Amino acid sequence: MHSFVKQSWAGLRAMLVLTVAFGLLYPALVWGVGQVVARDQAAGSLVRVHGTVVGSSLLGQEWNGDQWFHGRPSASGYAGDTSGGSNLSGAALTAEVAKRAQAARLNPATAPADALTASGSGLDPDVSPAYALSQVPRVAAARGLAPARVRALVVAHTAGRQLGFLGQPRVDVLQLNLALDALAAPAAG
Repeated sequence: MHSFVKQSWAGLRAMLVLTVAFGLLYPALVWGVGQVVARDQAAGSLVRVHGTVVGSSLLGQEWNGDQWFHGRPSASGYAGDTSGGSNLSGAALTAEVAKRAQAARLNPATAPADALTASGSGLDPDVSPAYALSQVPRVAAARGLAPARVRALVVAHTAGRQLGFLGQPRVDVLQLNLALDALAAPAAG
């Protein structure tokens, strides 16, 4: 019996030490290093306009109305806490793609894939240049701007491949919409 109590006490001490070390101290150390080394990323890479948070550079958000460029469809409703794909297939996926094509006023046969399909996370902040350019006529008409001016804004906000060979060219929808708003805003006198 004495051996059992001795081993139980040793196990309890080990559990307490490991809980404090890896449940409190290690997370606090990682948080502290994150605050010093990458403060912006640790805070969620928030984008601010005049001190007000308008979004995150890492997460897509919903844009309603013809005056905005729309991001990639989200199966999660753009909710970060429930991000994920829909796992639709077959007839259900075909019906969802047709519904998205109709809502975006695009031909499913020629529309860019990211205009009609959700990503794995459902929270992509970027769209393909082809999808952004397909939205130019709608956005220009809604804002009363020349399509060439809006198209130039898309081209100016198109980022190339990372390191010149990784990934695909992309357009950050939040930054594009902020630039569009700045373009359409009257100059302060």
